[in-house]
Parts: sequence; structure tokens; C-alpha cells
Amino acid sequence: MNHQSTWDFTLANYDAVWAFMVQFGSLLLFLLLGNTLRRKVPLFRKCLVPSALLGGTLLLIVNLIGKQIGLVLFDNQLMQVITYHCLAIGFAAMSLKTEKSTHKTNPAQVLEFGALQGGTYMLQAFAGLGITLILFFLTRNSENVISYVCGLILPLGFGQGPGNALSWDINYTNTPTAMFAGNGSFGLAVASVGFVVASIFGILYINIHKKAGTLFVRKDESYDEAIRIYEETRNEIPDNESVDKFSIQAGFVAVAYALAFLFMCFLGKLSDFTNSIAWGFNFLWASIAAMLIKVIVKKLQKVRLMNRGYINNYQMDRISGFAFDLMIVAGVSAIEINDIKNYILPIIIVCVVGAIITYAYIRLVAKECFKGFEHEFFLMCFGTLTGTASNGVILMKEIDPGLRTPTSSLYILSNFPAMVMIAPLLFLLGFAGKSMSNAIIAWCIFFVLWVGYTVFLFRRKIFKKKYKDSPVEVWVDEE
Repeated sequence: MNHQSTWDFTLANYDAVWAFMVQFGSLLLFLLLGNTLRRKVPLFRKCLVPSALLGGTLLLIVNLIGKQIGLVLFDNQLMQVITYHCLAIGFAAMSLKTEKSTHKTNPAQVLEFGALQGGTYMLQAFAGLGITLILFFLTRNSENVISYVCGLILPLGFGQGPGNALSWDINYTNTPTAMFAGNGSFGLAVASVGFVVASIFGILYINIHKKAGTLFVRKDESYDEAIRIYEETRNEIPDNESVDKFSIQAGFVAVAYALAFLFMCFLGKLSDFTNSIAWGFNFLWASIAAMLIKVIVKKLQKVRLMNRGYINNYQMDRISGFAFDLMIVAGVSAIEINDIKNYILPIIIVCVVGAIITYAYIRLVAKECFKGFEHEFFLMCFGTLTGTASNGVILMKEIDPGLRTPTSSLYILSNFPAMVMIAPLLFLLGFAGKSMSNAIIAWCIFFVLWVGYTVFLFRRKIFKKKYKDSPVEVWVDEE
């Protein structure tokens, strides 16, 4: 037998056979170490610092030490690739979940939740871009010119986590007119600060209001929750089928991402403009593809061509949770210190201002529109818009472990209106990086949109009118 080439699984083929598994295993190992550190160090546990953030920080430190002795633990580019894909996988899994509200929700509040998310993104974009425009004018004649557009990464790093912040950091780095050299590390650094902001501000908020007597922990109704989960899953495929139920869930997510990839290829071929927006929004296209799959599944069930429920909410939560944990560990560990040393000042200013305005804006809206559960709503929304949805859920469950308030239901139902209201920011990102004049135009648009969303949220107070959908006493704990 004549073999054209031969190879084996030994270390002679380390790059082809073992490199990915070793680095992937390292991410999981340091995720476990981060969880151990969180459990054993009271400060981290009390501050609700995510285990994935601790694990990624540990891996970053170990890799920095290793470089000093000539030992490189992982490929930085591979970590960035994992971060990029995990964002889309997590969003696809979240979007595939069946939207079942456990509470009677006010339709006006669903729109208000979406408007708040849109308004917060626009406010963060307006503030972040405004800061770096000013810093650019102050440094344009110096050796270390600060990019005028890099402040736009604030809403991405805070609102959407490492994946999208990394994607647009790389995009701006590859756009000569943006005058930016973040190489992914700027965006990852902003996202990492966002996790810290979510944890520290969130736990301070809880402790301050507990001591003031304005906040209390609601009763946990885990038994009722267990009954609800049973009702949702009783018509699903059993675990002892010829294919594992989890494999079915992973297959749905893979199909959604495959459709998203085909759509990105299509956009990439249409024009330079569509190509510029195609690849940076992999999470958005994955979400839309997942929603399309969900609609098709419902239609098939309605005409009796599909008799069982194949999508399991619990396991989709596990897939998205795993993807986001992996994204955080990989994203933090991929930060290259040399790439951000010239951007320390803008990172500090943008993140500090971003944290303050996000806190103040969400707090005002929570008091105005979500009376009766304003604290639960604030924690959920603030955690989500500075860290990830996981941060928001963790903070909210600290005072509402049994999900007695409609906060989680509103979050589920507001996904589509929020996506629509955030869309202008996403489509202006590429436009703003083309030139200084474009950035200023985008800056003005963000302000106008923020004003528009804010007027809608405070319409009752502004126009002094008692609307039928007034949130006053719209939800009261029946305990």
C-alpha cells in the first residue's frame, strides 16, 4: 500500500493534534480555579465577582509570568477567536429558548424595558464617543494620538461583553482612518472592567438599601418553580432516546450559527458596506437565525408534523452559560498589556464615566416605570448593561431568589423591542470609524435617539398625564 503521507498523534504533531485541546483544557482548568478562588475568598464571594472573570485574570497573570521565562501558554489569536464565536453561540442558544412568561406582564413595560436598553446604549455611546473625541483633539499633535472613535467600544464592552467589544476593536484597528491600534485588547479591557462594575456597584446597592430598610429579600418559591419547569418539559423528548437530548440542543444551535454564517457570506459578497457590517454582528445574525428556527418549529408543531418539544429551555440556558463563561475566560486572558499601555487614560475615563451615567440613568427609569419591583429591575438591568445577562440574573436573585417579580419575564419578552432600539448603534459603528466628520454625525444621532427614548420613558411625568398603562401599583407582591 502506497501512502502519500503519514502522521500520528505524538508530540511530533503537537500543533495539529494537541495544541487546541491543551489550550481549550487550560480555559476550563482556570475556570475551575476561578470558581475555587471565589468560593474560598470571602471578599470575592460577597462581591459576586464572576468565577469566569477570576479564572481569566489568573490565566492572564500566569501567561504574563510565563512570557518572562520564554514560556507561552496559549495563542492569543486563538483566544480571540474563541471569544468571538462564543458570543454568537451564547446568543443563539438564548434566542432559541421558548418565551414563556411566568407572570402577567404589562405590555407597556415590555416596550419600556426595550426603550431603557436602547436609551442606555445610546447614552453610553454618546458619552464614550464624546470623551474620545475630546481626547483626540487634545492629543492629535502628540506622539500618542488617542483614536477619536475608540470610545464607541464602551456600550459594546459594557452592554454586550468581550465578544462584540473584541470584534469592533479589531475592526477599528484594521480601519486606517480610525487611527486606532487596540488589537482587540482595548475592547477586552473595557469589557473586563464592566464585569467588575456590575459586581461591585451591584453589591454596594444591595447592602446600602438593606441597611436603609428600603429593600428586602423576597420569599423563595423553589417548589412552584420546579412545578413550572415540569410543565414546560413533560411533552419533550425523553432523555433515553437514541440520541442524547443535549446533542439535539447543540444541533439546533449549530444550525442557527450555520445559517448566520451563510448570511454573513451573502452580505460579504454584496458590497463593501454590507461586508463591513456582516462579520462584526455574528451574534445578531445568529439570534435572528435562531428566532427563525423557533418560528419554523412552532409551525411544524401546529400542523402536527412535529409532535414533541425538541427545544429544552434549561439545556439552552446551560449552553449559553457555558459559552459565556468560556468567552469571559478567553477574553480576559487574551488581553495584551503592550497594546493598551497607551490607552490607559481613555480606558479609565470612559469606564468611570460609563459606570456613573449607567447607574444614574437606570436608577431614575426604574423608579419612574417599574414601581413595586424597582430594586429587582434595577439590579437585573444594571448587571446586564455593564456585564452580561448572567451578572444581571445573579444580582437580581440575591433579593428575589424565587423570581416572584415580573423582572425575568419582562427581560425575556423585551428582547425583540430592545434589539430594534439598539439597531441604530450597531449600524452606525462602521460609519463612525470612516472619518472624524462621520463620528461627529454619529455622536449627534446618539444624543437625539437617547433623548427620544428618554422622553418615551418619562412621558407621564413630562406631559403630566395619567396614562392607562401607568405603572403605579401595576404589580404588588401578594404575600
